[in-house]
Order: sequence, then structure tokens, then C-alpha cells
Amino acid sequence: MEARASHLYRRWTLACLVLALASLRLCHIHLLWADEDYHLAAAIHLLHGRIPYRDFWYDKPPLSAVYYLLIAGYSGWPLRLLDAAYICTACWLIFRLAQAFWTEAEGWTAALLLAFFTTFYLPSAIIPFAADALMLVPHLAAMYCARKRLAFWAGVYAGIAFLVNTKAVFILATCAVWMLPHLIFLLAGFALPVAAALLCALIAGAWPGYCEQVWRWGLIYAEQSPVTRPFLNGLVRTADWLGFHAALAAGAVFGFLRVPRSDRWKLLLWVVFSFAAVAIGWRFAPHYFLQVLPALIVIASRGVVLALDGHRRLAAAALALLLLVPLIRFGPRYASLAIDNLLHRDPRWVDVVMDLDSQRVSEKIRALKHPGDTLFVWGYRPDIYVYTRMISASRFWDSQPLTGVPADRHLHANNPIYSGPAAINRQELIRSRPTFLVDGLGLLNPKLAPNLYPELRPWLAQYKLVDRTDLSLIYRRIE
Repeated sequence: MEARASHLYRRWTLACLVLALASLRLCHIHLLWADEDYHLAAAIHLLHGRIPYRDFWYDKPPLSAVYYLLIAGYSGWPLRLLDAAYICTACWLIFRLAQAFWTEAEGWTAALLLAFFTTFYLPSAIIPFAADALMLVPHLAAMYCARKRLAFWAGVYAGIAFLVNTKAVFILATCAVWMLPHLIFLLAGFALPVAAALLCALIAGAWPGYCEQVWRWGLIYAEQSPVTRPFLNGLVRTADWLGFHAALAAGAVFGFLRVPRSDRWKLLLWVVFSFAAVAIGWRFAPHYFLQVLPALIVIASRGVVLALDGHRRLAAAALALLLLVPLIRFGPRYASLAIDNLLHRDPRWVDVVMDLDSQRVSEKIRALKHPGDTLFVWGYRPDIYVYTRMISASRFWDSQPLTGVPADRHLHANNPIYSGPAAINRQELIRSRPTFLVDGLGLLNPKLAPNLYPELRPWLAQYKLVDRTDLSLIYRRIE
């Protein structure tokens, strides 16, 4: 009885530690990060009866926006509590997966490692729940079902992941190789949510827009990477990521060499396919590595448990030392943000300058707006829609499809990748009459200022400057 009570106490302690790590993201309650604001703004448009792809431009699969309907597109406490709950769900799933491979010890180790590394890394990569982070739960659910030989359900979860992020095809490929004899059931499960989404898109008239915005724009974006030395970029960014995840790398190597051969090839294939997804487009953005994180954690959990069993003191010291690197690098920022929140002051942090500017813009617009007013933002500033709770007056709510220049380069470049369609889209924009127009790009990159486009000048003449911030100009339509 005493041993059982001790075991239960240990379980609760580990569960509380996972919860505590996940809850640290609450320090970000007054901030929005790139991409999560995009999906929150999309959710707000959905709440107003707008259909993505048909009524507003949305270049991501649909479930990223639908997810944020759970909190009605609100930021602040609702957003961060939802994020923490999502991380806890992912930790529970990776616990089940590692346990299915080995024992409960590996399960708890995997859960703790996932909670740790989704807390202590670059905030722009792990705080926002954009497509890569939102794919964690269906990714883990699909792999758990594949491990349990539940082919149909593995396909269903891979299909759900595909409706969050098209890179889920690599999850499907991994499951397919793991379960070749059951491939037909896997594909049937995958087809179910995908076919349901396709049917909804056809009925709503959103299918042409989906093909254009998600696939055509997405493929052009992937093909025309701004990276000049892609191979070197991949090596450097992978090395950087592994440097902060050295505990995982070391544990994965130690564990991989000691797992049974029947599992070794499956786990290696999972890592290889996941890394292939990271490498698409040769950008190797930090948040892309979230796709390879689950595979490495599952393997590392076995390595950590074996190392602690066989070389307890040495392994514990090495693990602590390796975990200190990301803890020391990224941990103090949570304390700094917590203090800033308590003192009601803005963070002194260069990474959030644009978000803070968007908050100031939104305060000024809220003081002027009336019910039913609409908004258009030139630039990529979807956080303004979130803070103001406003929607666009046309299909367009940022300047990417109007200039043809993606947001990852429009602060310093003006070379379009989508010039022909962008010119057509500008003609559509000038037929709209948003109440407020915010130029959130012209001051940052004058080469992409809206008045440089001749067809926009008569349209812009219908607006007068009513206020400004350091980075933005706020216009209101002349009645």
C-alpha cells in the first residue's frame, strides 16, 4: 500500500511539473506573436459569417482558423489558457506513445521533455500556435494509433493534421510504411476528414479560392525562397536547433543504438520523414523543427531512461548540464515578462516592437470606430484585427496578395513572386470601402508604400490621415 501511495505521489508530482511548464506561456498574455494573430483574425471573420477562401484571403488549411473559434478569436487569458491546455494534451499523447513503445518511465520522460522544449526555446517558434505547433496533437495521435496498429484511426488523425498543415503528408507517409499491410484502412481514414472538408468547400463555393490561396500561393512561396545559400542555411540552422536541444540529440543517439532492430528502422524513418518536412523550401525556420521534435523526444526518452538506469550519477549530471543551456538562455525572459505584467508596463524587447505598435494603433481605432465599421491593413499586421475585433471590407485584409511580396521579406525587399494575380487583386481592392485604412508597411519599407501603385492612388484619396504611431499611419474614409 505504501509503495502504491508513493507511486501515485510521484505521478502527481510529474503531472504538476508538466502543467507548470505549460502554464509559463501565460506570461505572454499581453502579447501576440506572428501567425497566431493571423489565425485569430481569421476566426473573427468566421464569427461574422465570412467563409475562408471565398470571402477572405486565407493561405493556410482551414482547421488553423477553426481551432481559434474555441475562444471566439480572443487574445489574452483565453488564448494562453487554450495554449497551455493544448500543450498538456500533446504531453499526454506523447506519454502514451512512449509508453506504448517501452514503459511508463519513458512515457513520463517524453512528457517532461516535450513540456520543457515547448517552453524553453525561441518564443516566436513555440509560443504561437500556428500550423506547425497546431499539428503536434494530431501528429502524435496518428503515430500512437500507428504504433497500436489502429490503421483507420491513424489515417483519420493524419487527415486532421493535413487540414491544419499540408506537411502532414509526411506523417501519412510514415504511418503508411509502418503499416503497409493495412494501407487501405489507413488511406480510408485519411480520406474521411479530407473528403468532408472538400465537400464543405464545394458547397460553400470556397474550393477555387482554396486551390489558389493554399496551393498556388503556397507552392510559389516554397519554390521562391529568399535564402541565397540554402544548403549552408540548412546546416547552420539545424546546428543551432540541435545546440539548444542537445539533451534530446544525446538521448536520441544513446537510445537509438539500444532499441530493438524491429523498432529502430521505424523510428529512424519517422525522424527522416519529419526532417524532410522541415527542409521543404530550404528556409529551416525555427518553428518548422516542431515536426521533428516528437520523433526525437520519443527516442530520447528511451535513451534517458537507459542512461539513468545504467549510469545514474553521470547521466543525471550530463542531462542537467545540457538542459541548463536552453533554461539559462530562455528562462529569464519569462520572469521579465511576468514582472512587466505585474507592473503594467510594456516589455523592453525588440521582438515585440511591432506587436506593441499594433496595440497602440488598435487603441486609437477603438476610440474612433462605430459599430459596423470595417478595416483594411496594408502590410502584414493581423494583430490589429484581433485587438480591434474588426473585419475587412473585402476579401483582402493584408497586402501580401496585393503586392505579391510575402511577409517574410516585405520589410526589406519589394520583388514580387505573384505579380500578375496581385495586379488583378488590387483592382478588386479599390472597389471596397473600408472605414479605416492602416498603412503598417510604408514607414518600414517605403518601396512598398501603397501610394506607389498608380491604380490605388484615387482610392487612397478617399481617406484622410487621422492619427499615427511610430510604425503606422491611420486613415479614415472621408464621408
